[in-house]
Amino acid sequence: MSEKKKVYLDHAATTPVRPEVLEEMLPVFSRQFGNPSSFYQTGREARQLLDQARQRIARCMGADPTEIYFTSCGTESDNWAIKGAALASSDKGRHIITSAIEHHAVLHACQALEKQGYSLTVLPVDAYGLVDPQAVRAAIRPDTILVSVMMANNEIGTIEPIAEIAAVCREKKVLFHSDAVQAAGALPIDVHELGVDLMSFSGHKLYAPKGVGALYIRRGVRIDNLLDGGAQERNRRGGTEIVAGIVAFARAYELAVAEMDETAERLSRLRDRFIEKVMDKIPHTRLNGHPGLRLPNNINVSFEFIEGESILLMLDHFGYECSSGSACTSGSLDPSHVLLAIGLPHEIAHGSLRVTLGHTTRADDLDRLVEDLIGIVARLRAMSPLYHAEQHA
Repeated sequence: MSEKKKVYLDHAATTPVRPEVLEEMLPVFSRQFGNPSSFYQTGREARQLLDQARQRIARCMGADPTEIYFTSCGTESDNWAIKGAALASSDKGRHIITSAIEHHAVLHACQALEKQGYSLTVLPVDAYGLVDPQAVRAAIRPDTILVSVMMANNEIGTIEPIAEIAAVCREKKVLFHSDAVQAAGALPIDVHELGVDLMSFSGHKLYAPKGVGALYIRRGVRIDNLLDGGAQERNRRGGTEIVAGIVAFARAYELAVAEMDETAERLSRLRDRFIEKVMDKIPHTRLNGHPGLRLPNNINVSFEFIEGESILLMLDHFGYECSSGSACTSGSLDPSHVLLAIGLPHEIAHGSLRVTLGHTTRADDLDRLVEDLIGIVARLRAMSPLYHAEQHA
């Protein structure tokens, strides 16, 4: 193994800003820098850009522009949807349902409400990470006010049956929220066809900058404000809008939708080839997540008998930038809650590697990664007492 050029393979954590996106946002910093709430010309120009971006993003997801509200990130969108819906409906009930594999922005928001006296049901998933719509139906009670299930998992890539879950919630007259942060730009989204009431988005997962997100709120759905302090976003979310980021978000989402079929085909082909090679050449390896109902760019594998952190350190030395799970929990030594939820024991969950592909990913980079992984895993297993015990069992 020899040290190689840097290969970025953590697109689920964040993405670089695309040149076309940067080109569109740069003038907003200098010439069109006004506050959209100001009445003079520079402010009016910023307001026009903001309104146009709202229309553009709405078209990408099949929504009406009046149903789109801009936020700072996916985490804010998740918190606003969950806490806002819960507080607005507390007179009807105080029971919330979510799944065991949600992003911590959802799980921790629900747990915060639990501390305020709300009741929380966390649904299990199957070995692939799928939520059963009938389990949702069975968990709904007369006091249930909200169900939140993500569209696609950020760690294992499993795509959830969102339309079916939404249909159950609609039948039971319960609000349904879905975190689409990882799905947007990778999967087709039509919020009205899906039947969701609330849906969260983030710009930096689809080649826009960090610091911008959105929340879809279906017309007629009542949720309380999360941020007060101004009349922005039609009196729903205080704070001066980051117009440059919002314009960039619109451009990035439009590009993603226009290129979606081609991108999905290319990345799925690279993904499946990598998985096949790794599973064939490295024994005691398992694929995490659904083999078919999976984001086109997601690979998550566990190598038994070794630690994921050690794999990442060695990969970083050879120029590969990957992860062992969600970037939001990378400082934690605990195994992934998602991998534990799909039934992996702690010792195997600790040995996970997430590789997420993107626009710059090439087949030869992945081929080299496979070859380097063979050596890295062999070296780490040579130092592993667990592996030696297995070999002599």
